[in-house]
Amino acid sequence: MAEKSTISRSWPELRSKLISIVGEPNCLFDPQDIAPYCEDWRQLHKGSTPFVVRPACSEEVASVVRLCAELGIAIVPQGGNTSLVDGATPSAEGNEIVISLTRMNKVRNFDAVNLTLTVDAGITLKAAQEVVLAEDCMLPLSMGSEGSAQIGGVLSTNAGGNNTVRYGNARDLVLGLEVVLADGEIWNGLRRLRKDNTGYCLRQLFVGAEGTLGIITAAVLKLVQRPHDVALAFCAVPSERAALDIFLLCREHHHNLIQAFEYMCGAGIDLVLKHIPGTRLPLRDPASHYVLVELADYVPDGRLSEKLEDVLETAMDRGLVQDAVIACNSAERANLWRLREEHSEAQKRESASVKNDISVPVSKVAEFLVRARADCEQQFPGIRVIPYGHIGDGNIHFNILPATGAENFTFLKQSPAIMDAANEVVRYFDGSFSAEHGIGRVKIHMMQEWRGGVELATMRRIKTALDPLGIMNPGKVLPPEPVT
Repeated sequence: MAEKSTISRSWPELRSKLISIVGEPNCLFDPQDIAPYCEDWRQLHKGSTPFVVRPACSEEVASVVRLCAELGIAIVPQGGNTSLVDGATPSAEGNEIVISLTRMNKVRNFDAVNLTLTVDAGITLKAAQEVVLAEDCMLPLSMGSEGSAQIGGVLSTNAGGNNTVRYGNARDLVLGLEVVLADGEIWNGLRRLRKDNTGYCLRQLFVGAEGTLGIITAAVLKLVQRPHDVALAFCAVPSERAALDIFLLCREHHHNLIQAFEYMCGAGIDLVLKHIPGTRLPLRDPASHYVLVELADYVPDGRLSEKLEDVLETAMDRGLVQDAVIACNSAERANLWRLREEHSEAQKRESASVKNDISVPVSKVAEFLVRARADCEQQFPGIRVIPYGHIGDGNIHFNILPATGAENFTFLKQSPAIMDAANEVVRYFDGSFSAEHGIGRVKIHMMQEWRGGVELATMRRIKTALDPLGIMNPGKVLPPEPVT
């Protein structure tokens, strides 16, 4: 990559060339205009960039990348900027160009028979969902940030979300991709085929790569038929083990109907009720633990709520459920889901937090929650451990907040040590320190220890092969090679 001083002298010329590609209104350089692109969603990490470029099509992305490759200028691809690991913001040095895909938000093809949707990378997940719902189909990816998260970013991080227990991660819902490579070439892999065993599966290189190998500009996504009946229950439960046992009970009776199974602790719900207007606890008494159970069926016999009620009655008889409510309509379902989906926002409004996005085998989730809480509270007295997440697939957001009223800056200085304490328990249960949020810049220091040796060396070979200049989202995912 070219030296910063050399690059800086070429900014006026570069700006002129960028304007010629995307048009003057779409080459932002005023500090006020570019500020939102330089700060992460958590407002913990601020970078700097001379330009934010907003291309309207893949060809414009390719032209911008080709120009940057010629000049040795680094690129930070950005979608909805909802990363929780500082994966989509530029560095503080100010020598990286941000390419925002917001303007690339078109639906290219919808095939209701083939159950596929082909979209630009800049379309939001929510918008993509709404397109297919009108045709009685469903894009099963679902998460709290879906109103602002864009398809390109969702795929680049291999996001999971609420329905992973039934439909899999983003990786499992991609049939084809279009990607602008690091030299500005466009790879068109937008194939709508269910079976295509012709050489290496290139699309899977870019899913989860966080923009370090290329820029996803379009995708072919798998759809499913929209379920004709959905039943949702919000339950108070006595313990972490009870939460897991309810999931196992649901799986035993209706394994093919479980669409989501979410865990929340009492402290997390309390923060939602405190900070999110319009939310309320739908049960008579608060509890220490809660689960959200959603079943979905394609048979419109109207009996799904009865099936869910029968399972919950069995759970109550076994002492696994203390109280529960089943939504009667779509408005009630939305209100119950808000109690889960607003956890991130509520914690953000409360204070700073250390976010541990971990996964362990489903069989070990309850043990992890109990042990990790105990270990962290012992090592850091006064902290507030507030876990929640996708207990049905083993992914828990094991978040930790400072004591009420404590100073955020002092607390955040302890972030590495707090993460290490939680991750020691993750390691004990053969889990992962990054389940669905990715690595970004925040967790890059963990890669050598957790994925070192042959695995990390292989990743570096792939990076070198596809991005020999190292210009694609530098400083993310892969740590610098050790100096020998």
